[in-house]
Amino acid sequence: MNIDNAISIGIDFGSDSVRALAVRCADGRELASASAAYPRWARGLYCDPAAQRYRHHPADYIEAMTAAVREVGEVLGAAGRAAVVGIGIDSTGSTPAPIDAEGRVLALRPEFAENPDAMFVLWKDHTAIAEAQALNDLAHGGTQPDVTREAGGVYSSEWWWAKILHVSRSAPAVAAAACSWVELCDWMPALLAGRSAPTVLPRGRCAAGHKALWSPRWGGLPPAGFLQAYGGDALQRLDAPLYRTTQTAELPLGCLDPDWAARLGLPAGVVVAGGAFDCHMGAVGAGVVPGMLVKVIGTSTCDITVIAPQQLGERTIAGICGQVEGSVLPGWVGLEAGQSAFGDLYAWMSGLLGGALDWAAQRPGLAACAPALAEARAALLPALSQQWLQRWQADPAATLARTPLMLDWINGRRSPGADQRLQGVLGHLTLASDPVDLFGAALLATAFGARAVNEAFEHQGVPVRRVRALGGIARKAPALMQLLADVCDREVEVVASDECCALGAAIFGAVAAGAHAGVEPAMAAMASPLAAVHRPDAARHALLQPLFQRYQRWVAATEPLHAPADEPLAFPVLPSAVEAS
Repeated sequence: MNIDNAISIGIDFGSDSVRALAVRCADGRELASASAAYPRWARGLYCDPAAQRYRHHPADYIEAMTAAVREVGEVLGAAGRAAVVGIGIDSTGSTPAPIDAEGRVLALRPEFAENPDAMFVLWKDHTAIAEAQALNDLAHGGTQPDVTREAGGVYSSEWWWAKILHVSRSAPAVAAAACSWVELCDWMPALLAGRSAPTVLPRGRCAAGHKALWSPRWGGLPPAGFLQAYGGDALQRLDAPLYRTTQTAELPLGCLDPDWAARLGLPAGVVVAGGAFDCHMGAVGAGVVPGMLVKVIGTSTCDITVIAPQQLGERTIAGICGQVEGSVLPGWVGLEAGQSAFGDLYAWMSGLLGGALDWAAQRPGLAACAPALAEARAALLPALSQQWLQRWQADPAATLARTPLMLDWINGRRSPGADQRLQGVLGHLTLASDPVDLFGAALLATAFGARAVNEAFEHQGVPVRRVRALGGIARKAPALMQLLADVCDREVEVVASDECCALGAAIFGAVAAGAHAGVEPAMAAMASPLAAVHRPDAARHALLQPLFQRYQRWVAATEPLHAPADEPLAFPVLPSAVEAS
């Protein structure tokens, strides 16, 4: 293979759209990129935010991916398309779906085409909180092995088994038709390689280890006795075990199926690599090394680091989202954590404060002003952010004194200690608090949540000597990244690539195709350079320290209040004045 001409394509399935990126294997130069929104998702179909239900139709993935890859191919031209040697794929997760014996996601069958339970259950779907708690209770109850020990000790409603059990119980027709389940990051590469039937479908180490509790400690997936005690009859119709073996993402699944090669406009000999979650491949695109925590910042964050197996030994790290050898780099243990809301918290705050503009734009007498109001609405979030950061830079002490306190649990908590029952908390308001103060509270909340993740690692012997950030927020909000550096007292490095997850997927595609001998040499040649480095300011860090301590006190004080209603409160409830009278 002439590596100088070889091209790899990375395909990144996000929450709202899919992105495709063509990269030169020799040096990581990004040659062409394209994105395509999911058409049904964009119309709000199959979702119910009030019920915390978020579903993706598999046709959205297929249609958007086809459009994005073909657009990249048009930019590459005939010679460029002929030079494509590999494809790598990443996705959000845990994003599972039920499949039949042929490997079809059930929503692709006519009888299930409009059934949300037959679709992919998006990572942020929290309909399975009760099922997650049941798994935790069983694992920690003493009668079954603690299969959560390598998943941070707490299983999340965002993950594989909880979602499968919830759908299996609530949708009997889906449960009856499903013979297995599959993660999106495994299904898409298998589909392209013509290996989507459950009997031949390769399962990725990343998804299996971090979300499905697969581990060599107990010989694969959780023992049959555990799953029987957990799911009972609801899981009995599924193939058992769903799978036994897993593979790391640099290993090839095969070549593009001829029909898919024609649909995508690519050569049939293109090698398809195994799949993994977006944050894990994003860490590779960012050049992850031990001691570095890579933050993939978007609507939420996913935080990734690696450690040598011999350094970790038999220890398990509590409060994170799993430790899996080979989930990021072959031969290294990948550690995952994250925040359930980052950009989503800012978007919620913008919507809350911009509601008056939305209302005004719909008033009959203000129709002529609607364009101006829409323009103001679009500018609201960056304006609020800029105004608070200007206050902070001009007079840090005075700004912090008037900024309210917020806990970043508006979409539950991912780390440290997954708990989707938790909800946002806002305090220290006064009559002087203004919209800029409120937005500043959101900025601080996400930075404090990030520091809590760092400390969860460091207090357990996993070093976080520097932070590397990627994603749109990291690139477009340098002042926020500086605030993050000041709060965490760590350098925050920002990568140059706008598509670092797709870049990581392209790196795995290049290795699978043989353009590089392994992931680490491919990463050395192809990973993104840095665009900026934000160094912490000691004086500002000292000012922020008391506020972070206050954040921690509020965490400790309010978390017990989110317990289920049937659990006794830790303090007595006094009768009201009306009852007393």
